Amino acid sequence: MNIVLIGYRGTGKSHVGRLVSKRLKMGCVSMDGRIVEKAGIAIPEIVQRYGWPGFRDLESEVARELAGRDNLVIDTGGGVIERPENIEVLQVNGLVIWLKASVAAIVARIQGGTERPALTTGKSFTEEVAEVLARRTPMYQEAAAFEIDTDACGVQEVADQVVAIWRARGR
Repeated sequence: MNIVLIGYRGTGKSHVGRLVSKRLKMGCVSMDGRIVEKAGIAIPEIVQRYGWPGFRDLESEVARELAGRDNLVIDTGGGVIERPENIEVLQVNGLVIWLKASVAAIVARIQGGTERPALTTGKSFTEEVAEVLARRTPMYQEAAAFEIDTDACGVQEVADQVVAIWRARGR
């Protein structure tokens, strides 16, 4: 069984995933890292060459690959929920936990980051985050077995909550 962390960029999935994997002695895999490894180029270049649909195709391939493995903490990309089949395959062998945060918290954490291209055009960064988060929130809610609000929590506190959920489930 895997732990699958979902949520928008800046909610702590990568940091929390590494902490949880160490504490539970599980492997930790970044879906975005695996996509870059498979493609041999950075995410902005993948999107530039193949568009978002091409990136999402690689993401779906990686979701299927990781769902077939066991004893992992999977740090998903924020848009993994854009394709329902990704969540369906990850739920088969995974406990899906949504790390959520407000627009203000997300903007404060990731503004100025260059690892991902824009998801919308003609909007400020804050407007983009608000628009995309509003659209994705129902998808995150539907996909997740558990939710953790990360606004007022440090990374260690969020990791503690993930570990507590995992152990409460008899793992």
